[in-house]
Amino acid sequence: MNSLKTHKTQSINIKGKLFTFDRPLVMGILNITPDSFYDGGQHNNVEQAMAKANELLINGADIIDIGAYSSRPGAPLISVQEELNRAIPVIEKLHKAYPDAILSIDTFRAEVAEAAITAGAHIINDVSGGTIDPNMFATVAQLQVPYILMHMRGIPENMQELTTYDDIVEDVATFLAEKVNQLRALGVKDIILDPGFGFAKNLDQNYELLHRLEELQYLGLPILGGLSRKSMIYKKLNITPSEALTGTIVLNTILLTKGIHILRVHDVAEAKQTIDLLFNPIL
Repeated sequence: MNSLKTHKTQSINIKGKLFTFDRPLVMGILNITPDSFYDGGQHNNVEQAMAKANELLINGADIIDIGAYSSRPGAPLISVQEELNRAIPVIEKLHKAYPDAILSIDTFRAEVAEAAITAGAHIINDVSGGTIDPNMFATVAQLQVPYILMHMRGIPENMQELTTYDDIVEDVATFLAEKVNQLRALGVKDIILDPGFGFAKNLDQNYELLHRLEELQYLGLPILGGLSRKSMIYKKLNITPSEALTGTIVLNTILLTKGIHILRVHDVAEAKQTIDLLFNPIL
């Protein structure tokens, strides 16, 4: 369990507060989309989104990640305006109702990211790692907010056709290192890495990335793991996403023993319980 001690070595500034990762944080997923792979359509209006956010916070979410554009494999393109119309009213209402809550906007568009931060969000979570919108890095630098840098190739519509690598872990690490250097050159201070489980990766590549995750720690930055109810679980077990909670808990446990700093999950209570058991002082 020595790897669990690595959480104390990283920190980020969110809303002027320093988070040192003495214990991993839990990011609760709030999808306000009609077509997300697991809970699409369940939180489509502001009232449903508020109710879900309240549930996430009651269950102990440290961050709420608001997504208005499904990034599941094969997801269709939507307009910037449609993404804004979905996301901004929810962020504004959440910020007003829960002023102490930490909100993240899950988007790869700089325009949406900037509008979300203005509306009350605090973190930008970009699944494309700045590869889709060339204005994203400059926008993050201007806003000076934490940025979640994820590895992906292509766009959601075609990313699963782009899974050829020399070495999946080395290639992901190289991509992340290059992007970190670009962000640092622009003055971005708080960067969180995400290896991008399920994005432009096949089943075997996802599991190799999971089991070699420590190799990404050489970059010296916090790492987020998001594999909640994903196809690497339900396809391997031949079940549905709704049946994938047990598999999610098992793989989240592996992530935690690998030194992950943030778990991004649909099921916050179960993630918090997993962390409580692993980080019990008697262990």
